[in-house]
This record gives sequence, structure tokens and C-alpha cells, in this order.
Amino acid sequence: MKCPHCGYKEDKVIDSRSTARGTAIRRRRECLKCGKRFTTYEYIEETWLMVVKKDGRREPFDRKKILTGIMKACEKRPISLEKMEEIVKSVEHTIQRTADQEVSSRRIGELVMEKLKALDDVAYVRFASVYRQFQDVGQFMEELKSVLKRREKPHR
Repeated sequence: MKCPHCGYKEDKVIDSRSTARGTAIRRRRECLKCGKRFTTYEYIEETWLMVVKKDGRREPFDRKKILTGIMKACEKRPISLEKMEEIVKSVEHTIQRTADQEVSSRRIGELVMEKLKALDDVAYVRFASVYRQFQDVGQFMEELKSVLKRREKPHR
């Protein structure tokens, strides 16, 4: 495993444990060169799932792309990496349960937005603005208005 801090290729595993759902193994590692610690996850490789893009292209499902998008949306927000990883796991689990061998990028984006909407309004609007490709400030304002309306509704 390559150290994300210095790039050295040798480390030692300090701790291994199964995740809460038992779908992965979480490993804490320590770089043998710089001594910094990092976490890796080991997953069962599922059957190949293809993502159908808006333009019709197909590419293999990549959970890292989802995590990267979520991380950008959550930048400088009080949201832990663990919570972001939970969103990715939830989205991944949902599409693996419901999709045969193909899933649209639209479906993935909708699932991510649903999770972010429940977690953090700012992260949700950030993700939605990129995902929905807002063309002008008006579209952005409409989305903000819907978020504000949702906030104002009394909880029962």
C-alpha cells in the first residue's frame, strides 16, 4: 500500500476490524518511512456494474468518484470523512441491490443528493449546483428557496 503522505510503498497494519455492516475490513496502517498513519478499506469485489453517462457512454462503477464529489461538496463543512464514507456505502449498497448490471449516472446523483439533503443544506446545494449544471443564478436561487422552505416547515 502506498503511503498517501510520502508515497513510500511499505507499511505495517496496526489494527484490522470489520465495518459495522460487515461489508468491508477497515485497516489502520503506519508508514515505515514517515511514520504517519492512514486508513484503508478492503471490499468484496462485486460483479461489474456499469454506469451509463448522460451522453450514453458506459464506464465501470467507481466509488472513489462518488466520494470525491461528496468531499468537494462537504469542503469546510462540519462533516466527518466517516459520514461521507457512510453516504458512499449507502449509495453503493442501494444501486447494487436494485441495478442489474447498469445504472444511470442520474440515479447515482439523485441518491447522493437525497443523502446530502438530509445531512447538510450547504453541501446539498453545492452538489446539486454541479450535478444539475445550473446555467444561471436564477436556477441556483430556486434551489436555495426550496431548501429554505423545507427548513421553515414545522417538524411533526
